[in-house]
Amino acid sequence: MFGSLGMPELIVIFVVALVVFGPSKLPELGKSLGEAIRGFKKSISESDKPSIKNSESRKDDQGDSKP
Repeated sequence: MFGSLGMPELIVIFVVALVVFGPSKLPELGKSLGEAIRGFKKSISESDKPSIKNSESRKDDQGDSKP
């Protein structure tokens, strides 16, 4: 998942984030980042599925326009 990042690199990133944001803000940042990633994945998976409602309404619209 992290590619070529090893444990020492992850520890350095964590320490820098801890110094920059402080210990009280770090859990909030993690939570918001997790929610953002979850929402992104959800939107990607929903856009891959064909929408039945949209295709049905388009058929109805096309059928109504012809006499």
